[in-house]
Amino acid sequence: MRLRKLETNIRIYDSVDELSAADQTLLQSAGQAMDLAYAPYSNFKVGAAAQLSNGTIVQGANQENAAYPMCLCAERVALGNASLNYPEQKLEVIAIRVRNENKAVPEPAAPCGSCRQAISEMEDRQQQPIRILMQGDDSTVYEVESGQALLPLGFNRDFL
Repeated sequence: MRLRKLETNIRIYDSVDELSAADQTLLQSAGQAMDLAYAPYSNFKVGAAAQLSNGTIVQGANQENAAYPMCLCAERVALGNASLNYPEQKLEVIAIRVRNENKAVPEPAAPCGSCRQAISEMEDRQQQPIRILMQGDDSTVYEVESGQALLPLGFNRDFL
């Protein structure tokens, strides 16, 4: 028997003010996208903003549907937006903001499993990690170095 240890480092910023101006702008953009989320059933709004290698910022917001499995997550909407409109650009960082209209969300919320897979796949495709910033209701921000850090045993093309 062998033991394989998996470890993820999370940088925790107690205030948005600790971030670079570019990261602050990206989180603001994610907040603007969050305000446009369509979440009439859960009241859980998510906004994502992704910065591309040319400096362009693309957004995504969750889009709910009464048939829940058909919902679109903000992260995957932003990834699709980037791929469709800027296919030659690499995605460098994605910021994710969340708000629940029914209760406080004191900690940042990480992407769901489907979004972790999609981010990891994008990293494989572009052969470059995507830094992830996450923020809830307060000013605390979590930062991870890559989607693969959130999905350490991810499924990828090497299995096919």
